Amino acid sequence: MHAPAEQRSEIELELNGETRHGRTEPRTQLCDFLRHDLGATGVHVGCEHGVCGACTVLVDGVASRSCLMLAVQADGRRIDTVESLARDDVMNDLQQAFSRHHALQCGFCTSGILMSCVEFLQRMPTPDEAQVRDMLSGHLCRCTGYTGIVRAVLEVAHQRQSGESQQNASEKPYDV
Repeated sequence: MHAPAEQRSEIELELNGETRHGRTEPRTQLCDFLRHDLGATGVHVGCEHGVCGACTVLVDGVASRSCLMLAVQADGRRIDTVESLARDDVMNDLQQAFSRHHALQCGFCTSGILMSCVEFLQRMPTPDEAQVRDMLSGHLCRCTGYTGIVRAVLEVAHQRQSGESQQNASEKPYDV
């Protein structure tokens, strides 16, 4: 049951580069508001305790668990979800590397992991394996064993640093 209209809060935020408006109850989690009210279904809700990382989005450029944030706290902020990564139905370099390295299987955790990787690579453009694994320790993935994810992140970091095209680098293996 929803609260009466007078108890709902008006929210305006920038979602994936577009100004969006909505009304929601003050207690609504950001993940639920994004999925159900704004249609950003790439945000997955797993544990609802901030442990699994499936709901990770970027809030003003910082990887954040959207299950631990209320929607009203996002008012006036910039939110980026996995839907922001592809342009004109073309996956970005990180998504392509995930595909090449079989870094996803069921895909439930993938959107949150991708968003953490986006922020991580901005902060740390030349990570080593241990740093990537440390960043991934905040995510639960039951399918992949993480090796493909680590390879994908290291490949993208290398490509970005060397300026290589995705086609040239896609044939090079990254041992992990």
